[in-house]
Amino acid sequence: MNLRLRIFLVALISLITLQSCTPLIIAGGATAVAAARDRRTVGAFVDDGAIELKTRRAINVEPMLKGKVHISVTSMNGIVLLSGEAPTSSLRDLVLKQARTVQGIRRIVNEIRISPLTSLASRSKDTWLTTKVKGKMVSADNLDATRIKVVTENKTVYLMGLVTRREGELATRAARSVKGVQRVVKLFEYID
Repeated sequence: MNLRLRIFLVALISLITLQSCTPLIIAGGATAVAAARDRRTVGAFVDDGAIELKTRRAINVEPMLKGKVHISVTSMNGIVLLSGEAPTSSLRDLVLKQARTVQGIRRIVNEIRISPLTSLASRSKDTWLTTKVKGKMVSADNLDATRIKVVTENKTVYLMGLVTRREGELATRAARSVKGVQRVVKLFEYID
């Protein structure tokens, strides 16, 4: 039996016996790879994760918002994108008020639309658009797609990351080329 086949079989058996741990191993590995390729410091990477959690918690603990808004929170280097829907401007303002209580946020980008909440089908289509945009970026020459966060809400694609102007342009071009994307919003921080 050749060495590759033995390694494959050992890995396969390990995965089968650790089946319940597999999602944790994969998620941990994916996070480690993302952190290694990211231009943020490890501290900023960790801080952004904490900011996202704290902001979601700050929004979710407000009784007036429970079940009434759909908000996505994305943080990149302390810049927080709030996207989604609120049925009234007063509910949107309450979301913003809650988000402003979170320490460590450098700036909030408010992309919360005043509209009825989107359906699960609509959100699934947005997830599919995000996947297609990331795929286009992966296949683009001279672009490290792992350095760019892609968020899609209601067919609008938001691009975040610490990038060169050239990388930002390549990512934007890739996102705009995906069928179904209606708008691309660049929220990059440029390093050149």
